[in-house]
Amino acid sequence: MINEQYKNMLGGRSVIREFSEFAAARGKEIGYENVFDYSLGNPSVPVPDDYTKEMEELLKTKTSMELHGYSPSLGLPVFKESVAASLNRRFGMNYTPEYIFPTSGAAGALAHALRCVTKPGDEVLTFAPYFPEYGPYVNLTGAVLKVVPADTESFQINFEKLTEMLNENTAAVLINTPNNPSGAVYSAETLEKLAKLLTEKQQEYGHEIFIISDEPYREIVFDGAELPYVSRFYANTLSCYSYSKSLSLPGERIGYVAVNPACKDAELLVPMMGQISRGIGHNCPSSSIQLAVAKVVDETADMKVYETNMKLLYQALTDLGFSCVRPGGTFYIFPKALEEDAVAFCKKALQYDLILVPSDSFGVKGYFRMAYCIDTEKVERSLEALRRFVKENY
Repeated sequence: MINEQYKNMLGGRSVIREFSEFAAARGKEIGYENVFDYSLGNPSVPVPDDYTKEMEELLKTKTSMELHGYSPSLGLPVFKESVAASLNRRFGMNYTPEYIFPTSGAAGALAHALRCVTKPGDEVLTFAPYFPEYGPYVNLTGAVLKVVPADTESFQINFEKLTEMLNENTAAVLINTPNNPSGAVYSAETLEKLAKLLTEKQQEYGHEIFIISDEPYREIVFDGAELPYVSRFYANTLSCYSYSKSLSLPGERIGYVAVNPACKDAELLVPMMGQISRGIGHNCPSSSIQLAVAKVVDETADMKVYETNMKLLYQALTDLGFSCVRPGGTFYIFPKALEEDAVAFCKKALQYDLILVPSDSFGVKGYFRMAYCIDTEKVERSLEALRRFVKENY
């Protein structure tokens, strides 16, 4: 008999994918360059030249086994050493390679981190708006995802609702800063307040509450700001990272979990992740990609275009009367729709070849997301379609 749980999931298709598929089909009709597709967060800038050169050098100098053999179950030492050293330089941490676990992107990192610190029936809290895949990521471990309502004034943490929802079953708090879909960056003040609250609740409940920090947009921060590093604020933190955005490598599926050395049972968690891999088959990320990334961990792709695009869209949207929290990072913007039904709003936009994503699946009603990781020239051309859409409908 087939698994009914996964069978039932077939009816819950991602609205993001649905709108993206519409964009692809429309592109075949009128040319994709004429479809203003803001649906998918797929990095649009090239990988750094140094990464390409490193891959070429590896192919010339390494043996087939070094490049294409299985990596150790806990990752290649050179990758772990490079990541730990980079985090220590940048954020004043004291990681050693034993606290770094390479994974297949941030999704793989979350899969391991969640299983390390929860058991079936535990609750994991996250904050709206949130990445919709957190639902299956958490619920399919046997834990239960609970969503703290949004603070729509700032998209910082809604501490009043968080305090109400924390309870003895809370095993972890899953945060995402910079945030998909809002672009909000949690301030140092927000993180200090969160750390203080969770420390108090740990003492009250008599068990650890872990922060699982989902950080794939960590390098995309605007206005020259410094991003507060979550593990600096709270000992029981597992940082989940991906190079998909920083190096424009989403197809290579490479990331890691960094276990804060100060957390409870820190020395056990990476070996435990090796055992978790045995159960979920999410193990041994690419050897060649680990080797190449190890050489360029402090580099990023040239991501200036994301800030340029954000400023263009924020100005145009606010000029048109949209209410919108200005993003502090990522390549997303999350305005309030011009009617209560965000799905209806986004379907009307399709008539203008504007592909927007309604906010319902992000845990907030009445908003929409635009992923502006596209060429600036295309953003500029889309503004006239946006103006016509608003003028003719609202």
